[in-house]
Amino acid sequence: MFSLAMIILVILLALLFDFINGFHDTANAIATSVSTKALSPRTAIMIAATLNFVGALSGTAVAATIGKSIVAPDLVTPLVLITALMGAIFWNLFTWYFGIPSSSSHALIGGLVGGAIAGFGIYAVNWQGFVKIFSGLILAPILGLVAGSMVMTLLFWIFKKASPARTNNKFRKLQILSACMASFAHGSNDAQKSMGIISLTLLSGGLISSFHVPIWVMLACALAMAMGTAVGGWRIIRTMGGKIFRIEPINGFAADFTSAAVIYSASLLGAPVSTTHVVSSAIMGVGAAKRLKGVRWNIARQILIAWFVTIPSAALAAMLVYKLIKIFL
Repeated sequence: MFSLAMIILVILLALLFDFINGFHDTANAIATSVSTKALSPRTAIMIAATLNFVGALSGTAVAATIGKSIVAPDLVTPLVLITALMGAIFWNLFTWYFGIPSSSSHALIGGLVGGAIAGFGIYAVNWQGFVKIFSGLILAPILGLVAGSMVMTLLFWIFKKASPARTNNKFRKLQILSACMASFAHGSNDAQKSMGIISLTLLSGGLISSFHVPIWVMLACALAMAMGTAVGGWRIIRTMGGKIFRIEPINGFAADFTSAAVIYSASLLGAPVSTTHVVSSAIMGVGAAKRLKGVRWNIARQILIAWFVTIPSAALAAMLVYKLIKIFL
């Protein structure tokens, strides 16, 4: 049974997750523009925070997918949601501390699965809905990789006779636009995940009669993510901005444009994707188009390992939290 105190606790944890998601994933939108000096770190973070907020208010299709596709509302209890969020938060903080660009989306989905299994067993999870979501999580980075390579190849062909210095000066300015696009797209997908959790809580607690996202939930999640983005995630920026390959302005523009297009398209379709992995795969695709050997594939391998490990790790963390709470209750 949902008490008012439990509902408030779930909402606070969801907003905390959104805040952490903001500073954990800030690098997605601004790493390339900072690394090429198209934007100063302070300016880049303020742009990202502002556009994250605006993007978060652009729709609720992803929120509906998170709220209805993984666990049936009638099986949702406060303890399931609390442990799901705590498992996701733990994994986000763990990977942020070590500078690993893992996925907040994977962490939240893994936390939900782990909390549901701990509370009601393996059949509590809507595996058909999970497979659909997981398919999108797999497809989006592949699209980012392929599209990033194609966009970079096209730009190379268009500007093959232009002076490299003049071309990069032009694209350094265009990177401001692409960073805005990437920040908006990031907000349009990531902030909606917490909106879905909070709306699911309100529905299960009887405070709303059907699944929808109230305007105050949209505003609260948008603000939490924007505040987290303003804090910044510099450890991950170093990985995304320079360790994968040496990024020049034309490369940064191609990567940001590609990732923004893939992420926002997913948002319109209601598909929760990993913004972290879409951006990193777009950077790898751009780097491979420039020079295959120039990509530091060992860093890419670390990101790929984190990609596979995050869902089971967050699920396991949620299950352990559930057991610990049960012991002390």
